[in-house]
Amino acid sequence: MLEHAAGEALAGLKEAGIDFVSGLPDGWQRNLHELVEADPEIQYAPVCNEGVGFSICAGAWLGGKKPALIMENSGLRVASEYIARISLGTGVPVVLMLSYRGDVGETEHWGIPHGIVVEPLLDALRVPYLIVRDPALLRRSIKRAQRISEAQLHPAAILISGDCVWND
Repeated sequence: MLEHAAGEALAGLKEAGIDFVSGLPDGWQRNLHELVEADPEIQYAPVCNEGVGFSICAGAWLGGKKPALIMENSGLRVASEYIARISLGTGVPVVLMLSYRGDVGETEHWGIPHGIVVEPLLDALRVPYLIVRDPALLRRSIKRAQRISEAQLHPAAILISGDCVWND
């Protein structure tokens, strides 16, 4: 993620009241993970599996925190069982911040399948989402995702791409 975009994302997390973040660092959002980890207002829990990350976020919410999970969109496939079991069954709000590998402009062949399945999978899990390609919209989009997530007691997602990650 470009530096100014990472700063906007961190500001959006804080303005949304998110005080707990878990995640599996990926190439595009690595610097956001670093900013979150260094911020004293946010508790950060890195994980080695996105499903575990979602479960930790669910536990944090049950403990009174406002959680977000940061991961690459490929991690949604790993986390989908946990999202279905925990949130569809019991109702747990978590903001999902996904790098949108495979979006228009992708340069890596291995990223294309991630882009093909992410939106249909979010739809299948009944997770509303916004695609954010402009860094100026990150802050507002994170706050909107957090509001709907709490209102429906279910995850909401931000797919991050475009000018947030590419400088071309």
